Amino acid sequence: MTEERTDGEPTDGTESHDPDFPPAFLSFMRQGWRDTTLPVGPRPEVPNYAKRRAALSAAFPGETLVIPTGGEKVRANDTEYRFRPGSDFAYLTGDHDPDSVLVLRPTGSGHDATLYMRPRSSRENDEFFRSRHGELWVGRRHTLSEKSTELGLPTADLTELDAALAELAPARTRVLRGFDTRVDAAVRPWDGPREEGQPARDRELAIAISEQKLVKDEWEIAQLQEAVDATVRGFEDVARALPADRGVSERLLEGIFALRARHDGNDVGYGSIVGAGEHATILHWVHNHGATRPGELLLMDMGVEGRHLYTADVTRVLPVNGRFSPLQRQVYDVVYASQQAGIDFIKPGVTFKDVHLTCMRVLAEGLADLGLLPVSVDEAMDENSMVYRRWTLHGFGHMLGIDVHDCSNARKEMYRDGTLGEGYVLTVEPGLYFQPEDELVPEELRGIGIRIEDDVLVTTSGAVNLSAGLPRRANEVETWLAEQREAGPRLPG
Repeated sequence: MTEERTDGEPTDGTESHDPDFPPAFLSFMRQGWRDTTLPVGPRPEVPNYAKRRAALSAAFPGETLVIPTGGEKVRANDTEYRFRPGSDFAYLTGDHDPDSVLVLRPTGSGHDATLYMRPRSSRENDEFFRSRHGELWVGRRHTLSEKSTELGLPTADLTELDAALAELAPARTRVLRGFDTRVDAAVRPWDGPREEGQPARDRELAIAISEQKLVKDEWEIAQLQEAVDATVRGFEDVARALPADRGVSERLLEGIFALRARHDGNDVGYGSIVGAGEHATILHWVHNHGATRPGELLLMDMGVEGRHLYTADVTRVLPVNGRFSPLQRQVYDVVYASQQAGIDFIKPGVTFKDVHLTCMRVLAEGLADLGLLPVSVDEAMDENSMVYRRWTLHGFGHMLGIDVHDCSNARKEMYRDGTLGEGYVLTVEPGLYFQPEDELVPEELRGIGIRIEDDVLVTTSGAVNLSAGLPRRANEVETWLAEQREAGPRLPG
């Protein structure tokens, strides 16, 4: 990798481990390059992005909206993480390149959109072989016209952004802040109250985008289904490589799923949770440095992020030796009953909170049957008690889409305190977790963690389980696991 100065201009193109460039070499490098064009055409989903921009613009008439995607993030020293575009920016443009900025300017009939981007390296200077953004280092970038054709958006060179931002009136501009420090500094926040660390006006922009994302259109639902289907294949891959009679590392299983995610999609949608044995009781176990053991359970919470960045989020619990013990099955059946009750309850018009309470009551009843509740089920469910939640800390689920926790900036009255609508996609994922050091549960329960999670679409007739390709009932899980093992390992393809 090469370096750049902080002003964005190339340095001499060398790092401590690079050779120097003599003048003869520089002159030679500037000669003899054939021009090429990318065979791009309008992407079929372009109208979807245009509708989203129009809907967002309509919410803020007469105002300019600035939505950056963000840049690469340092992993260590001079290396970066693989870039993943900002979700709101990608939702409105479909563009996946770093550093780009969408500007929506008001017009008499609505808004004009301009995508500011870093275009293809010119052969008239040394950027194409000396800059860290250069074509010989990172590959062919789109020209402005190529990107415009592909995305159906007017484009402008990123070098023109500073001047464009300098012309904006803060009182009539809203910025999606926290993604691009240059943009944040260029547009002064308009004086007013701050909400969650942001100026209220800019916070309203983030809210509007999140609430717009609550309802998925047909194309988005298709993207989610593709991600879920790839996730099903990933779980199958893992099951086929999971021995019944010996232990393997959690990281081996994580890596097998990651192979599927990179092959069939963009990446994993979040850090995979692969919890063997007592690690299953740690809700966000992402270290994955343990190992499976026959006789114990394996909890895997994993999701493929598709090529358009929509992600699945699925959890399954497998008995490593192929069969649940009677006690493991008893706990598993409680969680399954809770999840099924929530799925059955979901339909347009029901409240998010009531889905939660429906799932939680079944869990509380199951805990009572296990002899763990110190009070009655009704007392445990009372909002002034909730002692049942010692063994189930999280809610029943969350919205799902281009983020694994989608619509996170939506107002409480539209999300957690709101009602479900047709086109919503959410997870249903109740769980029970008995920590290994919990002295309020019998020893035989300690170290058991079970969560079952599926991705459901809200329709006029109720919930459609997008991840129904993976079995959920205990006996069906055992049968499925045996079938996968009999089929044997496979490579994606």
